[in-house]
Amino acid sequence: MVETDVKHTDGIVFFDTTLRDGEQSPGCTMHADEKLRLAHQLAALGVDVLEAGFAIASTGDSESIRAIARDVKGPRITSLARCKREDIEAAAYAIEPAAKNRIHVFLASSDLHLEAKLKITRAQALEQAAESVRLACTYSDDVEFSAEDATRTDPDFLTQIVTVAVQAGAKTINLPDTVGYTTPAEYTRLFQRIKATVPGIENIILSTHCHNDLGMAVANSLAGIEGGARQVECTINGIGERAGNAALEEIAAALMVRRDVMPYTNNIVMTQLYPTSKMLAETISFGCSPNKAVVGANAFAHESGIHQHGMMANPLTYEIMTPASVGVAATNMVLGKHSGRRALADRLSALGHVLDREELDAVYGRFTALADRKKSIYDQDLLGLLKAESPVLAPVLDM
Repeated sequence: MVETDVKHTDGIVFFDTTLRDGEQSPGCTMHADEKLRLAHQLAALGVDVLEAGFAIASTGDSESIRAIARDVKGPRITSLARCKREDIEAAAYAIEPAAKNRIHVFLASSDLHLEAKLKITRAQALEQAAESVRLACTYSDDVEFSAEDATRTDPDFLTQIVTVAVQAGAKTINLPDTVGYTTPAEYTRLFQRIKATVPGIENIILSTHCHNDLGMAVANSLAGIEGGARQVECTINGIGERAGNAALEEIAAALMVRRDVMPYTNNIVMTQLYPTSKMLAETISFGCSPNKAVVGANAFAHESGIHQHGMMANPLTYEIMTPASVGVAATNMVLGKHSGRRALADRLSALGHVLDREELDAVYGRFTALADRKKSIYDQDLLGLLKAESPVLAPVLDM
């Protein structure tokens, strides 16, 4: 396992927060049995740390975390907790049955949050962070501290609050881009600065946690890795507050496809990406967009004739990874008005009808006329086109 052994400097820890940050977003609420089922699937996917919920939020959430801690084997089970005694004690109770557990405490560090939300001073924040990490360490041998809104925090104060958390016993330090504000270059430098300024940081795992408000969550997460982070916090399908979190499947696929520039190892079972995405979509109130990277319905679908011709010659022309590598059954050659003769001939051949050039030209003419009027072309439509008197001018109703 990669997990949290800092000796594995090329190993990336995948911290999944689908059941906590993901579930907090509108339309993503899950019942206890649904969370447990998905937690088992996340374990099969190979995530290293599974954030099962926010124990203090409700009795139901606490018991759900406890059930996951008791029944799910493999990942380290964690609960989120504010830097408050009651939160930490609730988290400790919820994760107690797990063979491997963690308490994840967080406190805002930006002046905006300290003044407007918490109404405390920097000095009070430092004291609260240190006390909370020390308390959490009495319940678990693995404590993570997150400096909420780290990317909008004064750099010198960020160094201070991370330093007190490390001195208090935190093993993982998370520098979240809480509101999706940063850029990749800035995020890389943020991690580099913390590595250069915090005493004892060489024994600590640094973590990313990126939101997608400007559409850069995955790019920022990879930039954080470049800056020295060795844990990435992410969710399936990128669900999460507002525009969502960094998508686990996109980060994992990027690390697989571009190992030439990102030579890191991890424990993700790539063929479980699509099944996990599908299970989540069935569990919550919506699925991902068709053009969603890696797991969307169109991620391995081709309609353009030029693309289809290239794919039939060599799939590498238009696919940088195979569908099977991420658990998708096969490439989908979609027949539509942009398709060419070769794709049409290939599909008709699969249906048992091999046409010569003259026959194909005739059928292709009828096909394009139909495709201009009908958005979805089905096999029965193609078989109908084989008849010279095919009624392409008859009214067409899409189902």
